[in-house]
Amino acid sequence: MIADEECWQAALSRDRAYDGRFVSGVLSTGIYCRPSCPARHPHRHNVQFFANAAQARAAGLRPCKRCSPDDVSRDERAVLAAIAAIKAAQQPLALAALAQETGYSPSHFQRVFTRHTGLSPAAYARALMAERAAQALSDEGSVTDAIYAAGYSAPSRFYEGNQGRLGMAPSVWANGGKGAVIHWAVVDTSLGMMLVAATGKGVCRLSFNEGREALEARFPHAELNEGGTAFAELLGQVIAAVEAPGDFGHIPLDVKGTAFQEAVWRELQRIPKGETRTYAQLAAAVGKPKAVRAAGSANGANNVAVLIPCHRVIRTGGHLGGYAYGLEIKRKLLEKEAE
Repeated sequence: MIADEECWQAALSRDRAYDGRFVSGVLSTGIYCRPSCPARHPHRHNVQFFANAAQARAAGLRPCKRCSPDDVSRDERAVLAAIAAIKAAQQPLALAALAQETGYSPSHFQRVFTRHTGLSPAAYARALMAERAAQALSDEGSVTDAIYAAGYSAPSRFYEGNQGRLGMAPSVWANGGKGAVIHWAVVDTSLGMMLVAATGKGVCRLSFNEGREALEARFPHAELNEGGTAFAELLGQVIAAVEAPGDFGHIPLDVKGTAFQEAVWRELQRIPKGETRTYAQLAAAVGKPKAVRAAGSANGANNVAVLIPCHRVIRTGGHLGGYAYGLEIKRKLLEKEAE
């Protein structure tokens, strides 16, 4: 169960991301509501929070007719059913067909699905196919076989949809970077020694107190070149971004993760400089409020420190939590951004 103060703040702000995580019981009226209920806020001393609707009903409360809190469970069931249908289908399913299966209108179902998963149904299907392709690239004997095994109708469809997502060409990515050229450097910064590595598409690794061995572990078959004229310009931008944290959007990245990991990384990039989020808030932001532990794992799987600012996530209560490169670096980064 979420702490009462966090529940109260979510109810005051009518935060839809908390719908389904708890219900607010209004003792003076005998009803319970979802956090985003549009009704006027009751007095705090009249409110009790419950982990779910069943607990509220057991306490003698009835559902609010205005916000229909019991429908949250219906939304979750609809989303799970749609995900199962998407996974079982050989070809992408039309939004209208998914909505009809769940009994919702297409526009409403799109909003419900996006709120719960952080992706639209179409984007979720594309991400799922890309994940299947990534797995198949490791299992199949050829790239073409992997593409068809993942459910793509033709190789061209795969390359159109995944050129930016996978970064490196599929065959290169499947073989530990074989044939890829990665330029890298280790530079001294105010945060310590920093490793920066990039393909021709963008930064693929930024870490602290690591060297070439970290790249060899991730891309054992890539051609690793230290320095380089073209790389020097990108390196200068990265150093400036680290020394004066701010907007990193102009620096290209070449990263790859699961659909959920990439959704978490996008949310990390949306956190404004000088602000932090808790792991629970991060999970809620991607539409998976119960996946706090998974959000933490995705945060830790980030290969590009600072530019994907995983250091801006802390524990509830203000504790810094963990950081792959040590809490001192995390503390310094937050202090820089707060200035």
